[in-house]
Amino acid sequence: MTRIPHATSGEPNPLQLLTLDGLRRRTSMKWRTYPEDVLPLWVAEMDVPLAEPVLRAVTDALELGDTGYPAGTAYAEALAAFAGKRWDWDGLAVERTAIVPDVMLGVVEMLKLVTGYGDAVVVNSPVYPPFYHFVAHLDRRVVEAPLGADARIDLGVLEETFRQAVADGRRAAYLLCSPHNPTGTVHSAEELSAVAALAERYGVRVVADEIHAPLVVGGADFVPYLSVPGAERGLSLMSASKAWNLAGLKAALAIAGLGAAADLARMPEEVGHGPSHVGIIAHTAALRDGVAWLDALLAGLDTNRRLLADLLAEHLPGIRYRPGDATYLAWLDCRALGLGDDPADVFLHRGRVALNSGLPFGTGGAGHARLNLATSTEVITEAVRRMTAALH
Repeated sequence: MTRIPHATSGEPNPLQLLTLDGLRRRTSMKWRTYPEDVLPLWVAEMDVPLAEPVLRAVTDALELGDTGYPAGTAYAEALAAFAGKRWDWDGLAVERTAIVPDVMLGVVEMLKLVTGYGDAVVVNSPVYPPFYHFVAHLDRRVVEAPLGADARIDLGVLEETFRQAVADGRRAAYLLCSPHNPTGTVHSAEELSAVAALAERYGVRVVADEIHAPLVVGGADFVPYLSVPGAERGLSLMSASKAWNLAGLKAALAIAGLGAAADLARMPEEVGHGPSHVGIIAHTAALRDGVAWLDALLAGLDTNRRLLADLLAEHLPGIRYRPGDATYLAWLDCRALGLGDDPADVFLHRGRVALNSGLPFGTGGAGHARLNLATSTEVITEAVRRMTAALH
């Protein structure tokens, strides 16, 4: 793939290394869903080359023909070491982990362990659309506890939702998105402790999707849900997928709190046959040896957040954008533009920029769009230019 030369010392910004022409040679969803004249800033794929340690590990495995079935605990050990250094969390016990195909399929398996058919699964809308799809396919009921106006968990609303979810004596679960997609909110230790207390009070089981955990900006602190007091009966799903752009190399980890170890032990053995062995090799290498690359990525994302905020303020002041402290996703409030419930449709057809419609994110999504910041500054600048032109 064609790379743009760089003259900086140390780890370069991964977001500035690839050309648009080179990226269009990719055959993944991001680059094949729309025609070539559309700038794709939607699905969660990053415009980056693989981190060198990941590329080396995968290449070595392929050269060895090491493409069999997964075995061992190397992935969990690498995540535990990363968590200790990155989040000062020494409570990730390798013996309370299990490999799963990816985070959402892991969520499904965890929900099977702690809920039954027709039980409620609480989500904080607006939230990652597959939460709705996977839960419904599992024959559970999605119950929304909308975020507050500040894009944070509204504990009063959450408590009332928990109370209603278990009022008929049925089991219920809370599918926590942490950090939150699409807002980029990083939940505080105090908020998560309050969540754990409410969950225990009402007998609601917490399943935390923490796939974006490594993608937290400097100055903000990610707090693993299982690290807070009272979260011992919680379950978590983690992966290197989002932070190192490994969605096509399937692997994730389910992690149980001390009080949920017996639940995790009931997960069928065949679930662990689903992850890719090569994927596990890639994720392990990322967590062990890809931290410098990750830090360069985070610096680049911070630059992109500031750039997008400045460009919108100058050219599209009607769009309200509050940069989040995590993820590489920007949640754009376009309601003041008068474009209706689906501004992404307008920007696609008039501006040839593909964003995610806010509608599938549930209550609070109408009039919004989600933009993927994990690209070059040149692409972001061109996207805002096109979006501006679409309104004139």
